[in-house]
Amino acid sequence: MIRSRTSRLAAAALSRRQWTCPACLSKRQYSKQPEKREPPDHRKLGNQQELFMTSVYSPGSPIFLPNGARIFNRLVDFLRKQYVRYGFQEVITPTIYKKSLWAKSGHLENYAEDMYSVTGNKRASDLEGSAGCCGTDHAKDEAVVEEDDDYGLKPMNCPGHCLIFASKLHSYRDLPVRYADFSPLHRNEISGALSGLTRVRRFHQDDGHIFCRPSQVEGEIKKTLDFVKTVYSVLRLGVSYRLALSTRPKDHYIGTEEEWARAEDSLKRALDASGMEWTMNEGDGAFYGPKIDIVLKDSEGKEHQTATIQLDFQLPKRFELEYQAPAPEYEARGETTNDPELLANYGPVRPVMIHRAVLGSVERLLALLIENYDGKWPFWLNPRQAIILTVNTSDPVVEWADEVRNILLGNKKLQDDGLPSLESLSGQTGLAVDMDTTARPLGTKIREAHASGYGLVLVVGEQDAKNSQVSLGKERLSPLETRDRMLRMVDTFE
Repeated sequence: MIRSRTSRLAAAALSRRQWTCPACLSKRQYSKQPEKREPPDHRKLGNQQELFMTSVYSPGSPIFLPNGARIFNRLVDFLRKQYVRYGFQEVITPTIYKKSLWAKSGHLENYAEDMYSVTGNKRASDLEGSAGCCGTDHAKDEAVVEEDDDYGLKPMNCPGHCLIFASKLHSYRDLPVRYADFSPLHRNEISGALSGLTRVRRFHQDDGHIFCRPSQVEGEIKKTLDFVKTVYSVLRLGVSYRLALSTRPKDHYIGTEEEWARAEDSLKRALDASGMEWTMNEGDGAFYGPKIDIVLKDSEGKEHQTATIQLDFQLPKRFELEYQAPAPEYEARGETTNDPELLANYGPVRPVMIHRAVLGSVERLLALLIENYDGKWPFWLNPRQAIILTVNTSDPVVEWADEVRNILLGNKKLQDDGLPSLESLSGQTGLAVDMDTTARPLGTKIREAHASGYGLVLVVGEQDAKNSQVSLGKERLSPLETRDRMLRMVDTFE
């Protein structure tokens, strides 16, 4: 049917009105607003990236898979390097102690509900009738010594570090003494509170304790706040944390109100000197002393306490810790004197103990990092730093790809006797490099590598094998150049 000129004009006008109508425009495919994305969830991302799992056989105790263990170990290694800068010595302490130790420290009285108990095997039947050669029952004598067969899994490392400090004599010249410990800790959280990596029963803490002179307290706290700022900057958390001073709890605390007031005043002066803003958190201190908490927000806006700095006058008193110093009365008050007669008099002085953790619970901080990075790890932390893809499955290509991987990993060839050389035993780079030599299209393998989160995607083809090189995008590099570039990225925390 042929329409008249009038009807054609009317149809054209209607068509123009349809294309310019705002209501119609809003319905166009290209003008649709993107769907709102859910905040990152470390539990989902941890499952997708194969970082950790949990088991009904040990609730609240995350099991780190190889990828998660790589990240965990890199965080710990990073802290270990900073310990050299900040003067900490690492120690390794037991997982369980007798309950008499926890009674001495005050944990049994104030923290028992959050501790796990472990009962030793007395083997009473073995002790009966086991008299010694002189008619004395040595086994029973030993049983009396060992009658405290109830143990507690440690929820914190401070009593063990007090034992170490007390094991030798100290002069004021030795202080501050700084111990660090990565031993696993156990706390009996209620099952309903358990959540991924943020609320667990078994965890690791970059736990540290500083035994210092009273005059050194504020300087050590300032240095620890600088430590926190340095680490959180490297982790790209910047200053997205806040500081809170937690004061004496109403119940379940040890020591006098005067001691608590003195400790809280020291922390306030250190916070003011830091130049950072801080708030008060009344009544939320540990049972043995006030503390500064570093608080971070997760992707949903929920706050988590990570780092902590706690001042403690009580445990040194309970464990009778001391060091020798001139003019001990002045030393105990953090004061100095020039009186030769007073300085000639040496005596015991109680050290001040500072509890500090920079990462806090490594598990909890890892959860916050997973969400903060949204699964897109910086290269130095990435559990999948590089993958080598082969263009085909020919022997020269596959063999060269394997050679490239060994160079990147720092593995050298074996000696004539088939054993690794000394150079190969000490030359590992610590880089994480995988290989995909499957007979699939290169484009498919590249897409999968990017989707899996690999930091660098390296390609090896026939020409690369002939020229002893590897392709990185449009670049052609030798394996040594590639290795050096990757190590620089690690060293500069890219």
